[in-house]
Amino acid sequence: MKKGFFKYLPVLLLAACYSPEPYVADIDDDSSSESSTNSEIGKIFVVNGFQQICNPSVSQDTVNYPASMLWLNFSHDLGVKSPNSEYNVNEKERKILQHDRLTISNTSEKVLWYLMRDTSIGDCQFQDPEWSTHPNFIASLRAYDVTGSKSCSDENLDYGIIAVRISDKKRFVFYEKKQSLYGNPHIWVDPTVTEPDTSVSDTTIKGFFGTDNVRLVFVTGSNDDKNNKIVFRDFAKGGKEIKLNLPQVKKGETIDNPVISPDGRFVVYNVIGKVESIWEAYIQELSENSVPIQIETEKGMLSAPAQPRWFKFGDRLFVVWAEFPSGAFMTNQSDYRVESIQDGSAGRTAMREIRLASGTASDLTVEWVGDVREISKLPMIGGRSPDGRYLATGTSKGFLIELP
Repeated sequence: MKKGFFKYLPVLLLAACYSPEPYVADIDDDSSSESSTNSEIGKIFVVNGFQQICNPSVSQDTVNYPASMLWLNFSHDLGVKSPNSEYNVNEKERKILQHDRLTISNTSEKVLWYLMRDTSIGDCQFQDPEWSTHPNFIASLRAYDVTGSKSCSDENLDYGIIAVRISDKKRFVFYEKKQSLYGNPHIWVDPTVTEPDTSVSDTTIKGFFGTDNVRLVFVTGSNDDKNNKIVFRDFAKGGKEIKLNLPQVKKGETIDNPVISPDGRFVVYNVIGKVESIWEAYIQELSENSVPIQIETEKGMLSAPAQPRWFKFGDRLFVVWAEFPSGAFMTNQSDYRVESIQDGSAGRTAMREIRLASGTASDLTVEWVGDVREISKLPMIGGRSPDGRYLATGTSKGFLIELP
């Protein structure tokens, strides 16, 4: 794929980065070569040295992984400092493969944690990683080659859903196979669990997570069928699959990035149109008969909320999202350190306080508190850290912002 060609292929621009080839940006601006820059909107840190990343997810663990984010790599050289020789692969010994590792790195471009694919159990690649509501867990898709070949050709891949325990890198398999490439799994784990008892069996929900009070959402459907559903499973109630009643989705539209609320009762997500510069955002209770509630585009907003996420601060709950100018995609191919871009012309990040009531009539479910407030004059799709200090983004270039 030629440099810059990526931007002319709208079908490839979803936040999950489904393109089989990486977009390699031309770095030809006059910005500083330093990895961070101070500005009026905060301190801006480059993630992975301008090499393309996908699935940005701000750290949910401000103790062990402060000022950090989770991301998924592409197949070119890594731009972060390697903690050991296994991470920074020598091209003569083993090629860096697309999506062959999950990485947590910080504002110093230092890798704090990573998980490489395990070829001994048939791993071909990871896809759609997302930090759980709980600081110790990650959800991800895991692909294998249905022919048994180690070539892992895209046309032969099938996907399962796994959870990864960050503390010891062990996995739990929710689904081994027959899941969608567009799965976007997210898990909620009882926040009262501190460290799971690793002496018990980790092949059960309770053994792996330290509780049965675990919830999973993901998008289901075959890889060639984007008109799919959000599936919800509550393992405290047996784990039965429940398909949510979604908005009317037209042919070619896509359900994208469902994220569970901190209390485990709601989900927020996008519906992306056939033209992928158009989308809508919804909030919905995780129950069989719930109704999707659209987040309206208010006066002064640049677009409907893109990649909406939850942010809990004390007892207050917010929805955080990015906004983009008309006709733009949910990507960031600019150098956010350049001052001329920090005026909101590339988009912005905003949030609004919300109150939610489960198990009630739909007109009482959502109550917005106050107005939409701007957090940053740059669009950040990876969420806001629990301490409120950092925003994260990726797809194509990755950044962390420390807010002033």
